[in-house]
Amino acid sequence: MDLIKALNWRYATKRFDADRVLPENKILRLKRTFNLTATSYGLQPLRLVVVQDKPLQEKLRNAAFNQQQVSTASHVLVIAIEKEVGKEFIENYFRSVHHIRKTPKEILSPYTESLIKRFEKASPRDIREWAVNQAYLSLGSLLTACAMEEIDSCPMEGFNPQQFDEILGLTELNLESILVLPVGYRAPDDKFATFKKVRRPLEEMVLRRP
Repeated sequence: MDLIKALNWRYATKRFDADRVLPENKILRLKRTFNLTATSYGLQPLRLVVVQDKPLQEKLRNAAFNQQQVSTASHVLVIAIEKEVGKEFIENYFRSVHHIRKTPKEILSPYTESLIKRFEKASPRDIREWAVNQAYLSLGSLLTACAMEEIDSCPMEGFNPQQFDEILGLTELNLESILVLPVGYRAPDDKFATFKKVRRPLEEMVLRRP
């Protein structure tokens, strides 16, 4: 689908068709999109949790203020961040750079040490905020990919992260859930699918300078 046409087609789906399931090749494309999303320094302080289990989705629905999309969607994607991004995490990344790109260690070493020092000076709150920003970058990529693949979706911030972490076993993995994205196919009776988009005028949204 043409990108602009796809973005006009998408909307925040309020009712999913609970009987329709996304094929695995569609889910794989979303996984790959998540993995290829740009992140600051290339560090990818993120994980994507893919849920396709109705009893589990019902538990998550209770932790998402009873929003029905969580239980009726084909799959529920949960974007989580790493709670610890420090020396070991950064060194592991640059080991991958060396292994994949064959970049000499003597070239990578100064940048590795500089980045480690930068993170050591940052407060835990600043590092978490930085990681959360990366989660929103990945959400944007996923929403666009969903539109291009004609996958319906509904991005959510309205949920209890602590309950999600407990239900999904994220706490023991040192992860924290940040965003939820139910995906699937819209229900035929979802009236929101027919609503016209409300956007500020393009000339108001985009500024141009000589």
